[in-house]
Amino acid sequence: MTLPRSTQISLDATPYYHCVSRCVRRAFLCGRDSKSGKDYEYRREWIENRMYKLAEVFALDIAAYAVMSNHYHIVLYIDREAASKWSLKKVITRWQKLFKASSLAQRYLQGDTLDHCEVTRLKEVVSLWRERLMDISWFMRCLNESIARQANAEDNCTGRFWEGRFKSQALLDERALAACMAYVDLNPIRANIAKTPEDSDYTSIQQRIRAVASGKQPKSLLPFVGGERLSMPKGLPFQLDHYLELVDWSGRHLDPRKRGCIAENTPPILERLGISPRHWLYLNRNFESRFKGLVGSVKVVQQACSHLNKRWVHGIGDCRRFLSATPQI
Repeated sequence: MTLPRSTQISLDATPYYHCVSRCVRRAFLCGRDSKSGKDYEYRREWIENRMYKLAEVFALDIAAYAVMSNHYHIVLYIDREAASKWSLKKVITRWQKLFKASSLAQRYLQGDTLDHCEVTRLKEVVSLWRERLMDISWFMRCLNESIARQANAEDNCTGRFWEGRFKSQALLDERALAACMAYVDLNPIRANIAKTPEDSDYTSIQQRIRAVASGKQPKSLLPFVGGERLSMPKGLPFQLDHYLELVDWSGRHLDPRKRGCIAENTPPILERLGISPRHWLYLNRNFESRFKGLVGSVKVVQQACSHLNKRWVHGIGDCRRFLSATPQI
């Protein structure tokens, strides 16, 4: 049974969420359709550009993404603190970039004098818009509807382009976040459409690798800021070079035809996260299928369940096995 988003999303539990949308009837989002022979590769850019545009409007940052032939992955960070500081004018201006604002909001922007009742009503409406601008459901709606309209218009057809609702997973701790991001970044390699991370087109990992050459991080992506510390800036709690090394190392071990022992020179980030190399590689292949709504160590999952009034969560056994502080070998 499909669960309401309110039982899966809680900013008090985590600001990080992994979302996946798939096309209906195995329709092609991008890539070449083997039956018709038509090439839809250019549609990947539609998704990528729309992601970036929406991230500039919403109080959301993109941590990772991968656009595949008939689905896409995106890991989002909800910046509640930034949204809470937006002025009335800033919220209205952002909302107007996507939707038509009310006549009351337009009068406010034009500098018209509003009476007490009108100001009260405007604040209520703006409060609703503020909530929506840090809501992943509204973000995904704006992303998917736009792409569906473009694709249907191009294909001269109507009806659903995407499967029902998008799938979401709450990433409750660093282990879940790192494993999910690597899983997303390695999608093209698992699908055998790219040999290396730097050759993985329309992925966040390719954008990060390209930016490394200039000694910077992509402005369109949530930056890596290093390990947890006092006065922690906004960003991913890992070293960028350690993460890139981890993804590169993981990609070299994803080929199912390769057997044998895992090299001893595993990336140090695995030691800090407390994940065994074998379990890490298993997560890189099976993260999406093994976990459902809540992902993290047993302790944080149980805490999130308590907050969401859930008695049980699917995949708790795998959380204990693969994402515990002292993994079982």
